[in-house]
Amino acid sequence: MRLTIVVLLGGLSVLLIGYGLLGTLLGVRATIEQLSNVQTGLVMMGYYLGYIIGTVSGPGIIQRVGHIRSFAAFAALGAATTLLFGLLTGAAWWFPLRVLSGAAMVGLYMVVESWLNEKTPASSRGRVFAIYMITTLLALASGQFLLLIYDPASLAPFALATVLVVLAIIPIAVTRVAEPSIDTHPHLPLLQLFRLSPLGVAGVVIAGMVNGAFWGMTPVFGARLDMTAGDIAGLMSATIVGGALLQLPIGHLSDRHDRRRVLILVCLAAALTALAAGLTVQAQWPGLNLIAFVYGGLMFSVYAISVAHTNDHLQPGQVLGATRGLLLLYGLGALAGPSAGGWIMDRYAAVGLPYFSAIMLLLLVCYGLYRMTQRNSPPIEEQAEFVPLARTSPIVIEMHPLLDGESTGEDSTHPEPRDVS
Repeated sequence: MRLTIVVLLGGLSVLLIGYGLLGTLLGVRATIEQLSNVQTGLVMMGYYLGYIIGTVSGPGIIQRVGHIRSFAAFAALGAATTLLFGLLTGAAWWFPLRVLSGAAMVGLYMVVESWLNEKTPASSRGRVFAIYMITTLLALASGQFLLLIYDPASLAPFALATVLVVLAIIPIAVTRVAEPSIDTHPHLPLLQLFRLSPLGVAGVVIAGMVNGAFWGMTPVFGARLDMTAGDIAGLMSATIVGGALLQLPIGHLSDRHDRRRVLILVCLAAALTALAAGLTVQAQWPGLNLIAFVYGGLMFSVYAISVAHTNDHLQPGQVLGATRGLLLLYGLGALAGPSAGGWIMDRYAAVGLPYFSAIMLLLLVCYGLYRMTQRNSPPIEEQAEFVPLARTSPIVIEMHPLLDGESTGEDSTHPEPRDVS
């Protein structure tokens, strides 16, 4: 692997460790500051609003001022908002800060991903893409344990997260590499996407809701149950590591069978696992982290399998636009996840969060069963090859080996197997 790629991944990892700490810290601190679950859900929703804003505005900013200046600007914004979370408390401050934080993060993703796309040889794209996805999740998981260093009620953990965001600038700023262009190709119209793959679109939206509820409200869930900082860090990291390690075997299973059937079974298993988590908490049984590990592998797979199912119905040249549209739909779903999860937790206490996730996943199961009566699945040999994916920015899709044929005008859909983001 080229040194430049290692440097880029290293800088991003430091950044994500800081952001991994920040996301969990905010949920714990919100409980300390006595914010209601609904207020906390609205604050956490702000990240995904910023994500959508950054997705739309980020490419234009990077094109105008260049990659290094853009990275420095986005990192400065991310660092400033991270520190301000500790200086200014309350939902009225935290919501706009969370929006700015989300916009900065997606801008940082865009810079790094477009550089990786530029520096990755075609022969290594699949390997680098998979390493990038796994590195992203493991860095976020590592950041959870920094919660143990300082008192969450103090300014110190916010300062630590800020330091990590600032340090991430160094390897990127000293990287000597030609600045690539940013493709601003629009996403496929959402109505056309739904017509092509109703189940894929529904799966992406519900994956966004469930994942948004997890990232935004699980730290609050733990704090409401009087878990220690170590317990909350362990719960979060177990779920994230499960997502990093179990996606690939689950995805390979979907390559060999009707993908709709696999999606339905994964959603059903994830729903049952979420119900088991709720019952474990209510009965005070051991084993919650093990359940979280399995749940993470299943939950994070729903998005990737849904995208893969959508790609099974695309024509050559539609993949990039479709995947960008699906990322937007994921963001819209994630907007609703934390706020809906917070409302459920206010009505039914902390245990309402896993039950909310279970209900949403079961709804997708029902819709999947209905869709199986409406259309035949494509032949197994024409399905795409699965690659694990964490939702970052639309730019990462350009690095995906699936697009190699598309960029040259060749048939990238059938019959050659395709990596699916």
